[in-house]
Amino acid sequence: MKIVKSKILSEQKNLIFGFSTKFSNETKAPYYVNMSYSVGDNSNTVTKNREKFYSELGLSTEKIAYQKQIHSDKVTVVNSAGFKNESDALITNVKNLGLAISSADCVAVFLYDKKEKVIAGVHSGWSGTEKKILIKTLNLLQHKFNSKPENIVAYISPSISQKNYEVDLEVAEKFDGKFYKPIRNKFLLDVAGANYNMLLDFGIPEVNIERSDLCSYETDYLHSYRRDGKISGRAFGVIAMKE
Repeated sequence: MKIVKSKILSEQKNLIFGFSTKFSNETKAPYYVNMSYSVGDNSNTVTKNREKFYSELGLSTEKIAYQKQIHSDKVTVVNSAGFKNESDALITNVKNLGLAISSADCVAVFLYDKKEKVIAGVHSGWSGTEKKILIKTLNLLQHKFNSKPENIVAYISPSISQKNYEVDLEVAEKFDGKFYKPIRNKFLLDVAGANYNMLLDFGIPEVNIERSDLCSYETDYLHSYRRDGKISGRAFGVIAMKE
């Protein structure tokens, strides 16, 4: 299975991380290697896809926490595996517990406090970004786990690039003007850039942040709802700490 890795997270020896793609030796159209049960794919196939992905990361289904993502600003602290809540961010300080974040164009941000040993995964599409779910996750890390900005490393996953993400005026005006630009009667929105800016505003050093340059819309091995519509599968990004 082709898996996207993060250089900055890979430098942390006790971290496990991977972001799934459409392709493996058993790739099958139209959903390919899909991680979601809610897009019309065969549920047995999805289960096998998840199990294979987890296995390649050195994890298993029994070690993964996940949520129903609802484009909210809700953050859930978890201590065990399984389905946890309707929310869009997960936090844990439990070793060998993976946090799964689903994406198919939306930004996913993965955080690790290397001093306090706590991780987080954040789903932040335009709605979550406008609601500042990333800042709310960082604030919770700071207040509940004593995290300090200088100890946090962050990875912004592959997502749809600004040049391919058209929105209408109603959406664009929810953001600072530096994150959108007009094109014909639409606007191009930089969701990843807005999240990157939040990390900097929180005080995380620039050298502690990695932003993927992969565009989900343009990269054929990534899932993209904007490109593929109803037949788009979903990727999982999973982060975990080893013992």
